[in-house]
Amino acid sequence: MFRKLIFVGVLLLALTVMVGVGFAQDEGEPLKIGLLVDQSGGLTIYGYELEYGFKLGLLYEAGINPDDYDSIDDALADVVIGGRPVEVLVRDNGSVPDTASSQARELIEVEGVEILVGAPNSGVTISLQQVAADYEVILFAAPGASPAITSSTFHPNTFRVCRNTYQDAATLATFAEEIGTDWMILAADYAFGRDSATIFEDILSERGINFVQEPIYGPLETSDFTPYLQEILRADPDALLTIWAGDNSVTLFQQINELGVSDEIAIVGGTNSNDVIAAATTPEEIGNIAYIVYHYTMPDTEVNDWLVEKHITYFPNPFTGEVDYPDLFTGCSFATAQALVLAVEETAGDTLPDAMIPALEGMQIESPQGPIFIRPSDHQALVPLYITRLDNIDDPEYRFLELVQEVNLIDSAPPCRLEGEYADRCEMDEEFMAMVMEEMGMAEE
Repeated sequence: MFRKLIFVGVLLLALTVMVGVGFAQDEGEPLKIGLLVDQSGGLTIYGYELEYGFKLGLLYEAGINPDDYDSIDDALADVVIGGRPVEVLVRDNGSVPDTASSQARELIEVEGVEILVGAPNSGVTISLQQVAADYEVILFAAPGASPAITSSTFHPNTFRVCRNTYQDAATLATFAEEIGTDWMILAADYAFGRDSATIFEDILSERGINFVQEPIYGPLETSDFTPYLQEILRADPDALLTIWAGDNSVTLFQQINELGVSDEIAIVGGTNSNDVIAAATTPEEIGNIAYIVYHYTMPDTEVNDWLVEKHITYFPNPFTGEVDYPDLFTGCSFATAQALVLAVEETAGDTLPDAMIPALEGMQIESPQGPIFIRPSDHQALVPLYITRLDNIDDPEYRFLELVQEVNLIDSAPPCRLEGEYADRCEMDEEFMAMVMEEMGMAEE
């Protein structure tokens, strides 16, 4: 199976060890991975998606079938990559950057963790980038979606196998004009919300969308959206783009419906997690179109079939204990684990950046969503995304969505926006993108 694109002229960075941390890298020595999640803050639902998807991805790529074991934990205990048994240490940071940074440093210094993975919150992820740089470890950013992570705050030690919000915006742009020309944005006031609002404004403006005023920002923990929604009603745009994440999304959309905003204005945004759709969506919204990162019913791949089957069997809903299904970020978290396994296998267990970076740059992964590629320049994954239509809100298996269109990984690809000392890396992309297009059967004649 073709796993990695090899291309001429890749710039290999000289990496300087800032903190002397010794890592055991002999065959047979345990490989400890620090998984930084949110299971108590505003993005709790995404924290579980990260954990479940990542653990299943490890099992799949390591060739471990959990059906052969008494429990999922027993199966995970048998994962060996690069000749090294694997241990995953999970930490809940509650989406607080300082907490996450402290946890990451303790994991490295005390527990001997060699690779970091996380987090749902983009601000947390940016703080983890600094830790990874300080300790010379690899960070897999997942699923935090701020474009800054692979642009203005880029560091060579960071790789993102999940999408960023530029890719969301490019997907939305394919049908934005059909909704209306005058738009407003309501966004959460943190890195993800502000960076995403800027990206959406830039891309949609290029497609003829007029933003009637500057974005409205509210704290992520907002419980009363009334002042913001009243301001939006007074402005009377054709469409409102909401950029919000986590548990408070339920409150936001409940209040949108209660105040009649959706009766006057088209509500546009990303399709949220299954539980949020079930809790916050009204029958009046059936037929609405939105973009989505992943839904377990969309990809038609053997990998996704495996993911869905094992998730249903081994990971119940963390809130109700009932049967659960892969959710919004389960797919990219699964693919993140695949990338980690493939890289550590290629380096024969060496997890230091000077070994891992060339193994990851240009990698092709047969993910649940099909082939995806890690761009060598900014370490951003190129992934397909989806446009959906809401079909119902009461299917017990969360089959709420009808697929309208799959937006391929070329059409949703973000531009390389590296800055300063890394800006020249963007020159890698022309040859790389040509090779991706050829591999995907989209080469220009």
